[in-house]
Amino acid sequence: MPSPYRALFTAPGSTAFSAAGLLGRMPLSMMGIGVVTMVSQLTGRYGLAGALSATLAMAAAVFGPQVSRLVDRYGQRRVLRPVTLFAAAAVAGLLVCAQQDFPDWTLFVFSAAAGCVPSVGSMVRARWAEIHRGSPRELHTAYSWESIVDEVCFIFGPIVSIGLSTAWFPEAGPLLAGVFLVIGVFWLTAQRATEPAAHPKSPQSGGSALRSPGLQVLALTFVATGAIFGSIDVVTVAFAEERGHKAAASLVLAVYALGSCLAGAVFGLLHLTGRASTRWLVGVCAMAVSMIPLQLAGSLPFLAVALFVAGLAIAPTMVTTMALVEQHVPRTKLTEGMTWTSTGLAVGVALGSSAAGWVVDASGAGAGYVVSAAAGVTAAAVALLGHRRLAEPAKTGRRGEDDRDLRSDDAGHVAQLGGERDRAAGPERGPGIGGRARGRGPRGGR
Repeated sequence: MPSPYRALFTAPGSTAFSAAGLLGRMPLSMMGIGVVTMVSQLTGRYGLAGALSATLAMAAAVFGPQVSRLVDRYGQRRVLRPVTLFAAAAVAGLLVCAQQDFPDWTLFVFSAAAGCVPSVGSMVRARWAEIHRGSPRELHTAYSWESIVDEVCFIFGPIVSIGLSTAWFPEAGPLLAGVFLVIGVFWLTAQRATEPAAHPKSPQSGGSALRSPGLQVLALTFVATGAIFGSIDVVTVAFAEERGHKAAASLVLAVYALGSCLAGAVFGLLHLTGRASTRWLVGVCAMAVSMIPLQLAGSLPFLAVALFVAGLAIAPTMVTTMALVEQHVPRTKLTEGMTWTSTGLAVGVALGSSAAGWVVDASGAGAGYVVSAAAGVTAAAVALLGHRRLAEPAKTGRRGEDDRDLRSDDAGHVAQLGGERDRAAGPERGPGIGGRARGRGPRGGR
């Protein structure tokens, strides 16, 4: 492991909570594609499969920020455990209804209930921000590491989910995803020493993090980005099935994630200067351009190469997004703020997977990647129109309430500010909470 990454894990408890986060995030890559695979095998209806995946993602978009707001207020352990048990019970209900061929409306009810699954990636990033608050270079490496972890999930998650559902029984993939969620969350919340402090509600902490103009741009852009991810997942499964190799879809999607994983690993080793907003804009535009080769795919090998290249733009863009969220959201609302980016992805995944499913049913898998291209163009357009809102960090005038005077674009200036503030605050000043999320998660997700 390169030394910057090795240095991250010298902090007590960091290895354990990162490992727990890896396990708890596996459903991020397994659940949606697992539901698509399960339903398509049981019914042969990609439109229904995409709609259910969209319902799951949309529910996560609705519930996710509310869960994270409660976490900011009451702490991770107190909130995440009951929420996770509820989500796991909903997943179980979904699998039973699908297996027993219950009416379609029951599938939608349980899919919506399963959407309250917590954003585990956000919770892990909050712990990194707690440890490295005021150390932008270390935070950059930590966020890059978590981006790598996300991509590891997306390399192996679809392989496991699709592989088990096709080799064992259709419900196997989503079932294992639910098991991973419960184990990962309970393992993570058992680690109290690294849990960020809660911030009880106060008159100064009222309102949503989404009031930030910069966060609004990020979340809206990520709606279109999520549509890229959602459509690619659905269309790739159908594309592989049309060519008689449905199980190979998991390998092709793993190559997509591998490209992002490698790019994230390299990105974390870099010490970048200049505006994060500019890097973010370039990344979003690169993701849009990378959708063009998909329109030419005529075979699985060509598709795999095209998706690998497309994946190279993902992780650097996501890591930069985390830095921008930190610049535009108060520290007391960071878990909620980062979840709004995941919410944007989740909404996009819902729209993209649903639209792609209907296009595949109507015109075949080859036409489905048009949805991905349209989403890429939309993401680039929104980023171009709104990136000026991200150029300057937001200011609140409440120095004691948040740490937005800590910026990751200028390491020397940040270090100086951090040192001055620590000396002024005195020894009794305690640490705060921070966090980010990717979501493709599912990938809105992410």
